[in-house]
Amino acid sequence: MTGLTRDGIASARRIVVKVGSSSISGENVGQIAPLVDALAAAHERGAEVMLVSSGAIATGMPYLQLDARPDDLATQQAAASVGQNILIYRYQESLRRYAIVAGQVLLTAGDLENPTHRLNAQRAMERLLGLRILPIVNENDTVATHEIRFGDNDRLAALVAELTGADLLVLLSDVDALYTRPPHLDGAERIPHVPHGDELVGIEIGSVGRAGVGTGGAETKVSAARIAAAAGTGVLVTATSLVAEALAGERVGTWFEPAAD
Repeated sequence: MTGLTRDGIASARRIVVKVGSSSISGENVGQIAPLVDALAAAHERGAEVMLVSSGAIATGMPYLQLDARPDDLATQQAAASVGQNILIYRYQESLRRYAIVAGQVLLTAGDLENPTHRLNAQRAMERLLGLRILPIVNENDTVATHEIRFGDNDRLAALVAELTGADLLVLLSDVDALYTRPPHLDGAERIPHVPHGDELVGIEIGSVGRAGVGTGGAETKVSAARIAAAAGTGVLVTATSLVAEALAGERVGTWFEPAAD
């Protein structure tokens, strides 16, 4: 890690991008192609790119004739089992346009807490990147339990960034940035920059997103951004629709300054 600045985003050498369920499933499944376009552009310039993608449960729900996200763990696991396969297929079909091969990496919180498992995961990720494979990471929902889950893939993305020594973490959602209060409320103002260690005193952070298929929101993104920034990774929070601009270094979203070396 090099203590990336916002001006250096376009030249980041190792990048983790996280996308949420609501951005790439259901009526938004069409956003996979432009997301892949942006990832491929970074890959083409020589960056090592990793995608942390939610969406297995949401993608599998229609195939199980489910109208809403299930509450019980067993049905969540069943939906994830079906949906993960379909999700990876959709990504690979889109990546095929650029002759990029995806590698599936499924992790549990226990994997990153166990030293042996953590080392194995780190070794596998390094080898995939060395082979110019694009790792697509998700929580292993079919074996995770309520007690050992990451809780949301924002945190997983931050831990993957820490595990791999990424320069840049981009957290995508359906909101273009972090705001001083939930953006649908009057008086909400975009926060363009968060200095390292800023406690965001007086900021009203919502705990849920707009859609009902994911588990994250602004609160989980701020928490994840702090984890990654403390490890020396610069973090950008923005909308999935702005991912190309984000990776090109345009002034979108909210930038969390990383800790100094």
